[in-house]
Amino acid sequence: MKNIEQIQRRTIGILALGQVLGGFGLGSVLSIGSLLARDLSGSEAWAGSAATFSTLGAAIWAIPLSRLAYAKGRRISLATGAALAITGALTVIEAANLRIFPVLLLGIFFLGAGSATSLQARFAATDIPSSGKTGRSIGLVVWATTVGAVTGPNLFGPGEVLGHALGLPHLTGPFVFTVAAQISSTLIFWFGLKPDPLKYAQQLQADAGKAKHKISIKSAIETLKANPVARYAVISIALSHMVMVSVMSMTPVHMQDMGYDVVVVGFTISLHIAGMYAASPVMGFLADKLGKKPMVIAGQLTYLSALAFAGFGHDDRWMVTIGLALLGLGWSASTVAGSALLASSLPAEEKTNVQGLSDSLMNLSGATGGALAGTILSLVAFQGLNLFALLPVTAILVMSFITRAKN
Repeated sequence: MKNIEQIQRRTIGILALGQVLGGFGLGSVLSIGSLLARDLSGSEAWAGSAATFSTLGAAIWAIPLSRLAYAKGRRISLATGAALAITGALTVIEAANLRIFPVLLLGIFFLGAGSATSLQARFAATDIPSSGKTGRSIGLVVWATTVGAVTGPNLFGPGEVLGHALGLPHLTGPFVFTVAAQISSTLIFWFGLKPDPLKYAQQLQADAGKAKHKISIKSAIETLKANPVARYAVISIALSHMVMVSVMSMTPVHMQDMGYDVVVVGFTISLHIAGMYAASPVMGFLADKLGKKPMVIAGQLTYLSALAFAGFGHDDRWMVTIGLALLGLGWSASTVAGSALLASSLPAEEKTNVQGLSDSLMNLSGATGGALAGTILSLVAFQGLNLFALLPVTAILVMSFITRAKN
């Protein structure tokens, strides 16, 4: 058992280090990406397409990357996802150079693989059995994203200076940092995850006489049909992500319309991302101590406060900033607790399979929210967008009171 715990601690450390660097791309995609989308498309309604294609990419890449993990291990899967994100960042820069909007969307789609990799890393933290610490393991890996994700938006200014020095198009400089960070992340996952946590866990199962399970989307759906707790966790994670993406992705556009430059926008987004990731170890600890379902509910109540601040204070910079920070905290509580609930409620042979489907549904929900957000913003402004976001929050709260969960 001591050996297992040592391997688990080392695995968490490597995953955390990879997440530190991988997080650099997150802020650039969803904030600078929306500004690039509006610039190249010439339409505010298309600004949300950056979030849409990023989360759509994450959704589509999630399942093949989870299958790759099951077949070849987390090391190869996570390194592959990070490498795809590098391709995406380079494509975004070239799209801005050519001023071709569809190429920008293609680059953002590939960058979505970086998000899928980040999401898979949190589940990789639970591959090796660690009694009673599911929430904390996930929380620590999610927390590691804080450094890169919070720093990333604040590199908009330096990124623009670097981009200008390199002769790159306007708004693409920050993606140079994304490329460098993702290269480092790829190398860390490739060389650091030894032994591979999923392969190690599969070997433990084999030693216990359990045959390797064939995975498929159909079997994942069947598992969710038979497991109401896992089903609740998957839906809660997905709808919580929809709320976050729909509001966050349109905030840079709204603030730019208010007259603020990219430095102020970057500061606001960095506070939001700090809320998402910095408190995740606390959320994981509370999920283990107080219960995972109560923490999902706490996340939704935090969302209600966030939407009230950002919606009613839509014409005040600091009210919007407070709302975005609370939005991040709500996402953290809901996602960490929901992920821990999912991991602890699944049979070992179905974990990777259902987790991949969960990540896919999570990002499809985010893509839907991002796609609708631009249109809603153009029709009923930022205040109306926050009102719209109350719908999925209400759905989760209703589900919370009709689903029994002991975890």
